[in-house]
Amino acid sequence: MQRREVLRLLAAGAALPVLSPSLLAHLQEAHAQVGSNYKLSTLSPPQNALVVTMTDLIIPVTDTPGAKAARVNEFIDVILTDWATETERQTFLDGLAGVDKRSNELFGKNFVDSSAGQQNTLLRSMDDAAFAARPNRARVRHGNTIPVDRDKQLQGNFWDVFKGLTVHGYYTSEIGFTQEENLQIIPGTYHGCVPMPAEKKA
Repeated sequence: MQRREVLRLLAAGAALPVLSPSLLAHLQEAHAQVGSNYKLSTLSPPQNALVVTMTDLIIPVTDTPGAKAARVNEFIDVILTDWATETERQTFLDGLAGVDKRSNELFGKNFVDSSAGQQNTLLRSMDDAAFAARPNRARVRHGNTIPVDRDKQLQGNFWDVFKGLTVHGYYTSEIGFTQEENLQIIPGTYHGCVPMPAEKKA
């Protein structure tokens, strides 16, 4: 399976807990590159700070770690660097610039410098606008409903792309997969023959 095919499958709405082994492996391949020694390749420090802030608002810390702890920002940088086309990469970066532009228009400061309330207000407005602009995903032909071809994961409305990458980046990370979903990335060892405790032999 090619990386571009992974993005098409994600765009098709594959349920995260039941990802195929090959799809999960490709996403974990991206996660394997992130960590304490990871160096950003596409995002500049200001862009990265914006991504960290936005992803953390989408998936904040609750009783489990949030997007920041899962290094979703680095996952996004890997996707932009290794998987995205040049056009997709630039469109994404232009979208980030648009967030700061809108923040300055509304609040007179960049997004990361705005208050939490202002940040949430802006993200909600982006979400509302994206929802209103989202095309109907099905059409009727000869009396039958036929799915419309879905945009690729890195194409379409910036907010939809950003939110999709955040969700997929988090829930396929070790933190999201094991602590949030309580699933095992690699099942534990199967012990077929083990001694039965005496109290259970009766």
